[in-house]
Amino acid sequence: MKLAADHARAHAEGFNEMEDRIPMLKRIHVHYTLAIPAGTREIADKALERHVGKCPTARSLEGAVEITWDAEITESEE
Repeated sequence: MKLAADHARAHAEGFNEMEDRIPMLKRIHVHYTLAIPAGTREIADKALERHVGKCPTARSLEGAVEITWDAEITESEE
């Protein structure tokens, strides 16, 4: 399933904590807003469940930065 650019949005927010008076990135939270075709929810859910493990940035930060996410998904007949 491939979504049009205007049907997939992501907002990422980073959270720092002070360590030895140095701000250190500790957590990233990503909120996805997706508009998917009707009947494809199972495919979208599976992709979201696996995406962090397949993301090069997330893999690079693994063990150092916690990555969390949530998604707002709407289905349409388009």
